[in-house]
Amino acid sequence: MNQPETPRADHVQEAESHSQVQTTKMIVSGMTCGHCVASVTEELKEVDGVLDVRVDNLVKGGDTEVFIDTEGVLDIPAAEAAVTEAGYTGRV
Repeated sequence: MNQPETPRADHVQEAESHSQVQTTKMIVSGMTCGHCVASVTEELKEVDGVLDVRVDNLVKGGDTEVFIDTEGVLDIPAAEAAVTEAGYTGRV
């Protein structure tokens, strides 16, 4: 007799362990070039839970939108501290 396959427990657990990716927009002031973006990106990627950092349009010397993808909720104080560490100011 053929019995229907039951899902393996490891597949169920794996599906439950995936958190939803959230994107947070941060405004970073004072970046002027690609090196600035790289410095901010590097520091933000050190924050727990950060998966990716994107800058779609650098506003040289002004306020640039930085998009931060995280697993779960972004630790805003840690993200702001990371931007400060890179030498800029950032706010959510």
